[in-house]
Amino acid sequence: MSTSSKVVLGVSVVLTLSTVAGVHLKQNRDRERLHEGVLRDLERLEKKKENLRLLEEQRALTRELEVERDLKLHKSGKTHN
Repeated sequence: MSTSSKVVLGVSVVLTLSTVAGVHLKQNRDRERLHEGVLRDLERLEKKKENLRLLEEQRALTRELEVERDLKLHKSGKTHN
């Protein structure tokens, strides 16, 4: 086999191995990014649930305060608007 044939074969092998390695690395990175996306989505859902719970808690407190205010206004003889 001539020297130029050996060089071409060597370059072809190196390029092929580099391509295969690059594809595997990219697949691993993509897989990690997808997994991180799932974790972020779960975290976002938990925050949303917590925010809804806090909002409902605030609504309940507001209702209680309105009832207390209305009772105080009624006792003092004033009417509620």
